[in-house]
Amino acid sequence: MKYCLFLLIALSGFVSANADPVIFGVHSNTAPLEWRNNGVDQGFHVELMSRIGQLTQHQIRVRRKSFQQLVRDVQNPDSDIDVIAVVSPVSINRTLQQSDPIYATHAKAYTLQGKSFINNWQDLANKRVAIKVGSFVDVYLQGHPQNFIRIDVDLYETGFKMLLQKRVDVVLAENFVARRLQPHYPSVRSASDPLIFGAFNFVSNDENAELMGQINSALRQLKLSGEYDRLVNKWFGTGREKVDLISTQEKVMWWALFVATLSATGMVFTWSMSRRLHKRTLDLDNELAQRRAAEKQIFQLSEQFQSVLDGIPHGVILYDRQQTRLWSNGKNIELLESSALLNASGLHFQLAPLLRLVLNTQKPQMRELHQDQRYWQLQVHPIGGEQVVVLLEETTEQHQLRQANDQASRLASLGELSAGIAHEINNPTGLIVHAIALFSEAMQDLKPAIEHYQHQDPFWLIAGLEPQRAVLELDHGSQTIEEGARRISRIVNDLKQYAQPEQHRNHQQLNVNDVIQVSLRLTANQVKRFSVETHLSEPGPKIYGDAQQLQQVVINLIQNACHAMTPDSGKLILSSGIEEGMVFIRVSDNGCGMDHATLQRIKEPFFTTRRAIGGSGLGLSVCSRIVNEHHGDWQVQSSPGKGTTMTLLFSEEPSQ
Repeated sequence: MKYCLFLLIALSGFVSANADPVIFGVHSNTAPLEWRNNGVDQGFHVELMSRIGQLTQHQIRVRRKSFQQLVRDVQNPDSDIDVIAVVSPVSINRTLQQSDPIYATHAKAYTLQGKSFINNWQDLANKRVAIKVGSFVDVYLQGHPQNFIRIDVDLYETGFKMLLQKRVDVVLAENFVARRLQPHYPSVRSASDPLIFGAFNFVSNDENAELMGQINSALRQLKLSGEYDRLVNKWFGTGREKVDLISTQEKVMWWALFVATLSATGMVFTWSMSRRLHKRTLDLDNELAQRRAAEKQIFQLSEQFQSVLDGIPHGVILYDRQQTRLWSNGKNIELLESSALLNASGLHFQLAPLLRLVLNTQKPQMRELHQDQRYWQLQVHPIGGEQVVVLLEETTEQHQLRQANDQASRLASLGELSAGIAHEINNPTGLIVHAIALFSEAMQDLKPAIEHYQHQDPFWLIAGLEPQRAVLELDHGSQTIEEGARRISRIVNDLKQYAQPEQHRNHQQLNVNDVIQVSLRLTANQVKRFSVETHLSEPGPKIYGDAQQLQQVVINLIQNACHAMTPDSGKLILSSGIEEGMVFIRVSDNGCGMDHATLQRIKEPFFTTRRAIGGSGLGLSVCSRIVNEHHGDWQVQSSPGKGTTMTLLFSEEPSQ
């Protein structure tokens, strides 16, 4: 929180100096990056740059040019373009000023339908490959020459057109643009896994180094506040790609026209054949044989079509208005119709109301569902007013990738924050340690003088205490101050090392009862308002670990329990023992409890339900890291209004 206030104060200092507008150059015409709708520029980059302009108190103006012109302008300090958004390969840095990574992407190979899959770079040997000039694919290939025939193009769409004209064999295209070009080029398909990974950055020339510093500061503030995550979910979240109904209707109309023409031709042919059968009875056997051959071909074609539908990994089901299942490819039907899936609110999902909604409104609907640790995306689209098609796709991997991306973003922010905190706190802590050491040595030297002076004046007092007692109090006080200063230093060091959970620690055998007792003493001021019970197994179970770190975990659990309970009626229970060969430490309270959504996120960095009153969201995430380092297990049981039980499980033997 202090870091955010400092950043706001720092940014406000640029108000007078940064009155000139910042010209943001854009080139893309496809969502979600940037595009123009009814004369208004919009998209992820445009909205993010606009929000950065608000934080840095710059006026942002959007200017649209070609990609090649923007690349030339941003390298020219005298041009009218200050900042552009481009993609850089993750392993190669551009020479210009560039911001922190904005969002990850990748490039892969695209070919015509029916062409072989591209498994690696060697599969591109001797092929004609379209490369967009100035793109991050182009930048990457400058340092990684490949054995293929390079064809330069100005746009990825130009490469797709050349692919249809068979002037190139492969197009290496960036993911977001290619995904939105493919509906317009149905004969083009994705033909490889990602070959190049890149990241979007804001780029400017060296003259704008100060401006880029302001952009980075604002970008980090957006990430810390969670607003960056909201923009990512808004523009890149699962389900943003909708079915193009107009294109689908046009295709259905043309297919219907084709089938009708074919049917009419068949009727004429049948009528003609009937006339001829009357005249050519001798050819009956031959005509029957031809009919059987035609039916066999139709049957084979039907089987091939069915095999294609059956091969789709997602569930595809067709329902009518009476919610009767007309057809399916047999994938995930039982899961969908058994009410085993849960919606975003944790309630059992019911398919029937959603089918009625789509049929009544004739608008497609999408839902995010989950079951245990698996996630699904459900899409329902109307067909012809009386039927709907349901698509059920498992998105567990995409969900895990989003979580990993969020975790990486938070860890990066925490690394920057902890470095500043450590520097600001360790300096005065070091001064305290050195000063109290000098104070302790001075007290040892002054003891003989104190004793001598006491003999001279038996009634002499030090701070209202007898000299001997005063000396003991001063010794105890200096030891307490030194221990507290070193504890502060240890905690700050833990915060610095949070992003390095695999760091080796010197674990020793310890008694878990001692850990609980010390934790209770250190939190005596918080727990004195509640009823406290301890059920500690004797003799105390022993484990291998770091006593101070485990005390930090138990202290956090005790403090969270105190925040959840009401004074005078709250009851806190701490217990220890051995269950099924595992040593446990258990902290229970009768507080407000937690719902399912909160339980899923309590171990995430920066997540807290107490931010309005100063909560940082770091306590339980640090505890989770400490328990993992001790190769332990952390179990949580909680219900709203019924309290919470936290159980820590450890092995009695040292972990290898």
